[in-house]
Amino acid sequence: MTIPVVETSDLKKTYMLGKVPVNALRGVNLKVESGDFLAILGPSGSGKSTLLNLIGALDKPSEGKMLIEGVDVSTLSDNQLTDLRRRIGFVFQFFNLIPRFTARQNIELPMSIAGLERSERRRRAEELLENVGLRERMNHKPAELSGGEQQRVAIARALSNNPKFLLMDEPTGNIDSKTADEIMGLIKRLNQEKDVTIIMVTHDQRLALRAKRTVQILDGVIAQDTVN
Repeated sequence: MTIPVVETSDLKKTYMLGKVPVNALRGVNLKVESGDFLAILGPSGSGKSTLLNLIGALDKPSEGKMLIEGVDVSTLSDNQLTDLRRRIGFVFQFFNLIPRFTARQNIELPMSIAGLERSERRRRAEELLENVGLRERMNHKPAELSGGEQQRVAIARALSNNPKFLLMDEPTGNIDSKTADEIMGLIKRLNQEKDVTIIMVTHDQRLALRAKRTVQILDGVIAQDTVN
């Protein structure tokens, strides 16, 4: 029996807004298996971004358990949490590329931080650029790339350290609909051909249906869990 990549048990998160408690998550039970492509769908304020932050070990739950490959995140030290985050690929709505770096250098940066040798960093960056269809653009800086190309670089960078899974927060929210379809095609291909496990937050039902599975979250609880 395989251990889920991600498993939550009665996950709750409460924030204090002044003196008023806000229940962002009110008991989420979720399993994500290796190779899955899960879309978390919900309107603004539903709790989907809070759930993504907990899965990415960027925040801690108020109650319940958050397990990554069977390990309870709440038991980890700060150093262990930092190491765990390095092994999760993050892709955001805004590309967060370093303007003075080329596409290849942006992808190499996380590998440099992880201590990979220069020749291996370069080899892997070029391989990843090939995978996202940008090998011929490797020496271009972000300002010389379109929005879709910048997001492809961001996806390649997120894959650079062979992450356990990719977390995507509205990855097509800052690009036009045609480019968004191309990016979704790339994400789907990475999942199908490279077996990359993907958890994506979106408010767009049309995009969510491109995933293997859609979880709808409303008012801090899972309202529906559907295989597409």
